[in-house]
Amino acid sequence: MKVDTKKQLLKKKRFWAGILLAQFVLFYIFSKTDIIISLNGKFFEWQKSIHQKIFSVFPFSAGDVFYILLGLGIVYFLFKVFRKKKIGAGILIFVNLLYFVYQIFWGLLYFQPPIKHQLPEKKLSLEETKQLTLHYLEECKKIRELVDEDRNGVFKIRNQRLIEKEILNNQNQLPEWITSKKGTKVNSFKSSIFRGIMSDTGILGYYNPFTAEAQYNPELPSSYIPFTLAHESSHQLGFAREQEANFIGYLIGKNSENYDLKYSTYYYVLKSLLNSLAEKNPEFVKSILQQYSPGMKRDRLYEKMFVKKHEGFLDSFFGITNNLFLKSNQQEGSITYSYFLDLLIRYESLQNR
Repeated sequence: MKVDTKKQLLKKKRFWAGILLAQFVLFYIFSKTDIIISLNGKFFEWQKSIHQKIFSVFPFSAGDVFYILLGLGIVYFLFKVFRKKKIGAGILIFVNLLYFVYQIFWGLLYFQPPIKHQLPEKKLSLEETKQLTLHYLEECKKIRELVDEDRNGVFKIRNQRLIEKEILNNQNQLPEWITSKKGTKVNSFKSSIFRGIMSDTGILGYYNPFTAEAQYNPELPSSYIPFTLAHESSHQLGFAREQEANFIGYLIGKNSENYDLKYSTYYYVLKSLLNSLAEKNPEFVKSILQQYSPGMKRDRLYEKMFVKKHEGFLDSFFGITNNLFLKSNQQEGSITYSYFLDLLIRYESLQNR
């Protein structure tokens, strides 16, 4: 009887292991099939509206609670594995279910047609890139005069709820020739429970595909937060690629009537341009930094102090793992700004015609 039971358990485990392998193959084929990607995009539109309505009612991050329970479940399964020295069929069933839900809710969105296909080809010379950098420097200096400061003279958010409301409104003002995606106007921005870990790992925010919540780190310097919210809201719209979410976040914030959001957006663009020029033309970058307004210099110093305070092993480790994750999903590495700037430059070329 025991022999038969063991055979049945082994057969069951082989079956679920085979199902998992079949899923890997199936979703790889799906990722190459245009009609499947299109249908998945339509499914996401329906799914996100349902999830946002359900989970937005919680005053805390339901997605973070889910991750805590998931982590406890993994620890429990691992304990059972080490204790019995064998993998149960239950673990394989759980992994199958989690992988399937993730791919349906989010994973396949990485294979949508890139936004760059909606924009004309455009390459900037080094001199043109410098001129664009000077433009955003002047814009940042002007807007910086219109925002509030704390007692140390560092940029301070006036009212975050108004920023969130502006982002939700601007989601539906995106150019139709770039995207037809629409927001739900449901506020599902959530302060992350893992804020301390996020600060130590350099994570600004993240989208939870299981609850459609946009998580952010409330410990961040104020100069980061508005654009981080715009970026995460872009994921809520269905833009999975990180640099495309940056570009959509830029479109959400660039013409905003909220100065906090506009300053954070333009400041992000300026920093991206400077990072792209740092290796090729360090002297120019140095001269731009010297031209920062006194308020911008204080904001930059505060950002540097925040990063310095939290840098360490976790920051390096998560930087490497996040880089590998991005590349595995057909994206550029986490420290690469070129695709975002490519989209920005293509868009700017249209505006200047």
